[in-house]
Amino acid sequence: MGLSSLVFPEFHTLGFSDLLVFVAPLWIAVAAGVLVGWVWRPKWAYLSGDESKLFPDSPKFFNPLNLQLPTSILKTSSHVNPSLSSKEKSGFVTDDDFRHLWKLVEVKDGGPCWIQMMDRSTPTFSYQAWRRDPENGPPQYRSRTVFEDATPEMVRDFFWDDEFRSKWDDMLLYSSTLERCKSTGTMVVQWVRKFPFFCSDREYIIGRRIWDASRVFYCITKGVQYPSVPRQNKPRRVDLYYSSWCIRAVESKRGDGEMTSCEVLLFHHEDMGIPWEIAKLGVRQGMWGAVKKIEPGLRAYQRAKAAGAGLSPSASMAQINTKVSAEEFMNERDSIAEVTGEKPTGKSIPKILVVGGAIVLACTLDKGLLTKAVIFGVARRFARMGKRM
Repeated sequence: MGLSSLVFPEFHTLGFSDLLVFVAPLWIAVAAGVLVGWVWRPKWAYLSGDESKLFPDSPKFFNPLNLQLPTSILKTSSHVNPSLSSKEKSGFVTDDDFRHLWKLVEVKDGGPCWIQMMDRSTPTFSYQAWRRDPENGPPQYRSRTVFEDATPEMVRDFFWDDEFRSKWDDMLLYSSTLERCKSTGTMVVQWVRKFPFFCSDREYIIGRRIWDASRVFYCITKGVQYPSVPRQNKPRRVDLYYSSWCIRAVESKRGDGEMTSCEVLLFHHEDMGIPWEIAKLGVRQGMWGAVKKIEPGLRAYQRAKAAGAGLSPSASMAQINTKVSAEEFMNERDSIAEVTGEKPTGKSIPKILVVGGAIVLACTLDKGLLTKAVIFGVARRFARMGKRM
């Protein structure tokens, strides 16, 4: 349930004039770029692959087929590299990631205010979405989805199940498990997602792990560095990626007091290499159409499990969770910070040194009150700056 699923899949529902207004400037820019690039093309544009290294003067033309995704990668597979230790594998997603998600859920992360974008519902689920624009970085999205007659465990497994995801997420071209730790449930997976014709497909290397706080599941997925999978020209790799959920039982909207519904709080942002304003336009236009595809997928998943379908390898990893009491964990971390005097960033300037130095300087330079006042004022300003650093 990533942002890329919401940006472009419903563009075909727009009117022709709306689509023309959106696409025409892109095609004009592409045509101009191709014309300029052809006139000023460098010599290496004629070459392909390793031939450019072996025959630097060869006039062979660049072959665009070399950059396409091989057909062997267009199916879901699972490949586990056992080279890393359990400690190294669990290091892809850490307690700090859990702490950050908890703050997002509790609205204690200190970020900008959320602006509501959408509030829609059907008889079987409801959906609300918000957006905020940080000073630096892509737009961030928050959504709240409530599925009727669903358990947190079922929804958790559903979102983790890459093998089943291809049945309802038509943007997922390829998925592979690169690493997994059976003691912490940490996984590293590779995704390739389909993008529209005017964009290349996108590759994601994702670390993920789940914390269980008494059936409140904190499911973290984020982009991680994985040098053993080399970077390619196509599909284009997305480095900045964050998509995490809090999944928990809530009361049904039927008002019977039963906790038979499941709430999913999603926090998502990524830098897809698309101008952020264009990405925001795509999200606004395609969000509801993309979200509506999730609920039928979940119902199909429920029916498959009721019919006795077993767990896929990725869904079985969703059941390996780190047990935690969220309140005790946060209180413990806060206590450690108070005892050790941890600061988020920077270093403190001891106030006594600043003020003491100002006193010596004032007495040395001048006995006038004006000079002393100026120096002491500067000292106080630096002391306050030291506190903030």
